[in-house]
Amino acid sequence: MSDPDSARVAVVAENLRRSELRIAQACRTFGRENDDNGNSVTLIVVTKTYPESDVKILRDLGVRNVGENRDQEARAKASLSPLDMVWHMIGQIQRNKVNSIVAWADLVHTCDRLELVPPLSRAAINHSKEVGVFVQVNLDPSAPANRGGVQPMDMLPLAAQITEAPGLTLMGLMAVAPHPSTGIAAGGAFERLSELSLVLRAEFPHASFISAGMSNDLEEAIAHGATHVRLGSAILGERPMVQ
Repeated sequence: MSDPDSARVAVVAENLRRSELRIAQACRTFGRENDDNGNSVTLIVVTKTYPESDVKILRDLGVRNVGENRDQEARAKASLSPLDMVWHMIGQIQRNKVNSIVAWADLVHTCDRLELVPPLSRAAINHSKEVGVFVQVNLDPSAPANRGGVQPMDMLPLAAQITEAPGLTLMGLMAVAPHPSTGIAAGGAFERLSELSLVLRAEFPHASFISAGMSNDLEEAIAHGATHVRLGSAILGERPMVQ
């Protein structure tokens, strides 16, 4: 990766500082500085459509967790990044892309159907790695199927399959707050996610993580137990147009 210009470094550094302050303030406000599981809130910076040079900036600023939505773009960035970076797949998964995704992803946040578990397991074995997997749940009953997310009633069978699959570690739950046009408030949706997490942990106590919250709703997510928040534009600015 080429060296980034100093103006870009300054912008990203300031945005990162402000975002980390937001997270810290939310943790203080909602008593999350030392929660029951000892989980701090992990910031995942979403780098989709941003250039590879931004990954270098983030790494130099101390960021180690980055998220990507698209396999091809992520592979290119991950191949050039230091080994101490942790890569999160946060986009919807096509079954025929699973082996390629697992080659670069350390954690997969979007497992939302049983048919993905066997190929994820095979890919993990093929790449000699243990992959952390979140079950993505749907918090909007009216959302189209392609929005992603398993229905709550199907959460436990999917979690059980992940737990039994070699090469995979069940991490917990992931969700995206419904669009404001649905009339479902982010806070209410994340409260439901927290309730589902309790159900999951009753069966699988180790699956204590919750991936939720983005640039516009991270406070609501942290209030309801999020352990991983996914921020893109809040740190990297206006998203570049996809070519």
